Amino acid sequence: MAGAPLLSELMPWSVPGLRAGRGWVRSAHPDILAARWRRLAEAEPPLRAELFRASRSRTVDSAVPQLPGQRTSTRRLSQEPGPAPEPVRVRHGAFDRQWLLADQRLLDQPRPELWRVADGRQLFATVQPYDAGEAPSLAFSTELPDGARPKGLGRIHPLYRRPGGLDPNLTPGLTAFLRRRLGTGVRPEDLLAWIAAVTAQSAARTGEDVPVPLPTDPALWAEGLALGRRVLWLHTYGERFATELGPLRMPGGRRPFVRERVTGLPDALDHDAEDDSLLIGTGRLSPVARSAWEFHAAGEPVLSRWFTERCADPEAQPGTLEALGLTGWPQQYTADLVDLVTVLTQLAELRPSLADLTTRAADGGITTDDLSAAGVLPSPEHSRRPASVLLHHEEGPDGQFALL
Repeated sequence: MAGAPLLSELMPWSVPGLRAGRGWVRSAHPDILAARWRRLAEAEPPLRAELFRASRSRTVDSAVPQLPGQRTSTRRLSQEPGPAPEPVRVRHGAFDRQWLLADQRLLDQPRPELWRVADGRQLFATVQPYDAGEAPSLAFSTELPDGARPKGLGRIHPLYRRPGGLDPNLTPGLTAFLRRRLGTGVRPEDLLAWIAAVTAQSAARTGEDVPVPLPTDPALWAEGLALGRRVLWLHTYGERFATELGPLRMPGGRRPFVRERVTGLPDALDHDAEDDSLLIGTGRLSPVARSAWEFHAAGEPVLSRWFTERCADPEAQPGTLEALGLTGWPQQYTADLVDLVTVLTQLAELRPSLADLTTRAADGGITTDDLSAAGVLPSPEHSRRPASVLLHHEEGPDGQFALL
């Protein structure tokens, strides 16, 4: 893949992941967040400060503006917590859909520039750590990603720099160059689909620099778009390309079903290879292919990590907000698990086709030198900075108007 352009050259604007600063502001279930907020808001000021868990960036006396697009109080938490923030669905890591209390008073580094462009048209690409195995280099989501991964945070590349699918986050001249070379129209989502196809398995790289081979063959481009749309469809749980591919499902009626119901709060997850079942405490879900059970992202088995995120935190001290959780396994967890298994199974089945595509794309493809000779690279400085977005009323600290 020598000479292939990098993701940071093709999609020049990127943002580091969110730093919450405290674990209790995120959860797999919104009811848990509601209970935690009630306890924080109803506590007397000294206890409220203790429950909050101050950091260098945030204390209960921090004065900060609203997050763009969110309706939360901007009064200091020590004085007036205000109504409960509405939990917002976020992507935690590569595939885990969780909930976050979207209140800037609670988050150390919430990245407001990302919140300004998060809407129903947006797609996010988040860099995953290098993995010598078959893990994807990028994760894609419609939900705002937190960039979380085992060691540090991954950089987040939005597809659009403005809400409403406006101002693509692509280096100027790139789509026109590809249109001339390939003899076909190239939309922003087409290019992201191609990127999804050729980064579905890790390639040797340094740090956040993900190589993206670009083709010169129109037939290969068309093949990559078909595969990449399916990858994006799976990563977004069927929210993208639904008109073309339909709702998220397993082909051939292979959808996993609950064979034995989960009772209580399970403390173990395992896979029975003899009958392709996933064992969730007392429950049993099948069929679940071993390829889904063994699917890794960011150096971790996805299903095991997903389950751990829904178990009681063994390090949470009694009386803390982190210790507040569910006492039973909600049906929503099982429904979410079925969707996750559906996604991982089909991504694993696509691996041979995606690996073959990537190999052929890297052979004689468009290089960084080609893009430089055409004046597409290097990306201009302004394309690496966030666009000016003033669509939201953003209240400043202590109820004042924000200075824009």
